[in-house]
Formats: sequence, structure tokens, C-alpha cells
Amino acid sequence: MNLRTLKSMLMRHEGTRLKPYKDTEGELTIGIGRNLDDVGVSLGEAGVMLDNDIERATSDVKSIFHDFDTFSENRQLALIDMMFNLGKTHFLEFHKMLDAIRGRNWERASEEMLNSKWAKQVGNRADELSEMVRKG
Repeated sequence: MNLRTLKSMLMRHEGTRLKPYKDTEGELTIGIGRNLDDVGVSLGEAGVMLDNDIERATSDVKSIFHDFDTFSENRQLALIDMMFNLGKTHFLEFHKMLDAIRGRNWERASEEMLNSKWAKQVGNRADELSEMVRKG
């Protein structure tokens, strides 16, 4: 069997959708016919997605803080984690936190993280990340 021919045929028949959608049977589907409701993703596939998402979150944080590489490792980890969770659009809504970080006022940045709807939504995660930002 020619795998290349099979892939080409499946791509032609299934199409390629990079965002989830409901197929004709109402099943959540993505990619080239991957039924997420029934098949989901493998641990390896989840790992690849995680690597890609970490790369995107890191790039997004670095685009905001050009001196990001000078931050302590704990602060880098906390900000990437927060970006990963929020996405760039919502991360950028933390104006006071961003200003505090730019001014290297880590105490205030930590407080601004906790003074948010996000902190109430994620609970212990916000507590941990704000402490990492505060302590460095």
C-alpha cells in the first residue's frame, strides 16, 4: 500500500480544518477528520501540542518584554505560565501589572496579578505565580 496515496486521498476526502468543528454527525472533529469525541489525542500528540503552545507563549511574552531574558528564571516561568493560560490578548489587559514589570516593581506586579478576575478563576495557580514573580 502506498501511504502517500492514502494520505492524499484522505486529505482530499476529509479536508483539513485547523480549528475544532462539528462534523455531519455532530462529533467534535479537527485536523484531517480526527474525531475528538471518540478518539481524542494520544499522550504523544498532547506533548507535541504542549511544546508548540509553550513556544508560542514564550514568544508572546518576549514580544512584550524585550528584556525578558534578564528576568530571573522563576519570573520567566511564572509569566510564560500566565501567558499560556490567558493568551496574549487577555494577558495584555493586565496594564498595571505590565507597567510594574517594566519598572521592575515586582511586589506591585505580584499584587496586580492577584487583583484580578483571573486570580479568582484560577485560585492556587495565581497565588503560586504571583509569589514567583514577587520573590524572583
